[in-house]
Amino acid sequence: MSLLYYLGVLTRMGRDPFGKLQFTIPNLVVRRLYVERMRDSFLSTFEHIKLRDEVSEIFYTTGELGPLCDFIEARLLRVFDNRDLRWSNELVVKTLFLVALFNDAAYIMDSETAIDRGYGDLSLIIRPDMRKYQLLDHLLEFKHLRWEELGAKNAEMRELSREELRQLPPVAEKLAQAEAKLAGYRETLERVYGEKLRLQTHAVACIGLERLVWANRDKECG
Repeated sequence: MSLLYYLGVLTRMGRDPFGKLQFTIPNLVVRRLYVERMRDSFLSTFEHIKLRDEVSEIFYTTGELGPLCDFIEARLLRVFDNRDLRWSNELVVKTLFLVALFNDAAYIMDSETAIDRGYGDLSLIIRPDMRKYQLLDHLLEFKHLRWEELGAKNAEMRELSREELRQLPPVAEKLAQAEAKLAGYRETLERVYGEKLRLQTHAVACIGLERLVWANRDKECG
C-alpha cells in the first residue's frame, strides 16, 4: 500500500469513521490502466472478452442483471478458492463488477461516489455526449454474506435457485438495506441531473463468493 501511494497509483481521500486512512485511485488514466490490468488477468481468452462485452451491453441498455450475473458467477467468482473466503467482502464484489462493466468511453464511472452524506458503491453516469444513445444510468449497491450466516454448511443450500436464495431472511434483509440506501441516493441524483437522468438502481448480494442475487425496483428481481 505504501509503495502504491509513493508511486502515485493511490492517493489519500481521508479517514473512515474509525480513523483509518482511506485511499483512492487518483485519476481516470491510472484507474483505466488498473481496471484493464485486472480484466486481462481475469479474462484471458477472446471468448471471455467477447462474452463480457455482450452481457455488459445488455446491462447498459436494459438494466437486466441476469446475463451479467451469470457471467460473473461462471467466469470471475470461480477464480477464488476457499482460502479467499476469509478475506471476502463487499469490496471484492464491487471490484468484479467494475472489471465486468468498465466503459469510460460511454460512462463517467465512479466507485464510492459521494452522494449527499453517503457513498454509492458503484455508479455509471452517462457522459453528456453519449446521452443521445440508448444507454441507461446505473447505481449499484453491494452486500456480502457468508454461507454460515444463512445457517448453511451443506451443498443443498448452494443448489437453491436465485429466487429461493433471495427469500432467505438474511439475504432479504441485506437487499432491503441496500435498497433503502439506493432510494435516498436516487432522490439526490434526480435533483442534480433532473429529467435527463435515466437511472436504474441495483441492490446486489453475493453469497460466499459463489452466488449472486439482486433486487431492482425498476425491473423484476433476480
